[in-house]
Amino acid sequence: QVHLVESGGGLVQPGGSLRLSCVASLSSYPLYTMRWYRQAPGKQREFVASINSGGLTNVTDSVKDRFFISRDNGRNTHYLQLSRLKPEDTAVYYCATERGYTMYWGQGTQVTVSS
Repeated sequence: QVHLVESGGGLVQPGGSLRLSCVASLSSYPLYTMRWYRQAPGKQREFVASINSGGLTNVTDSVKDRFFISRDNGRNTHYLQLSRLKPEDTAVYYCATERGYTMYWGQGTQVTVSS
């Protein structure tokens, strides 16, 4: 069974920063590609970033200059550093990973950008 737990969300002013964390209960964690998605109110869930077993990252173009994904295999944890946040970044942020043909999701952490 795969269990993912996000943390680090909150209320932040425009221009601020947050670091989201996702701890995975997942054997052989270093072998897995870990992902972040987000879902804004009234919108579909969208891909944000991924990091593979070799540390290669992929960040969606709309946030590429502001968000950074990383991982710590010793802690079974991956991170999403959010900077220069905008109100349109307000969303529930989910971590995810795929094992076999199944996508596993965390419960999500709310990020609200507002003055």
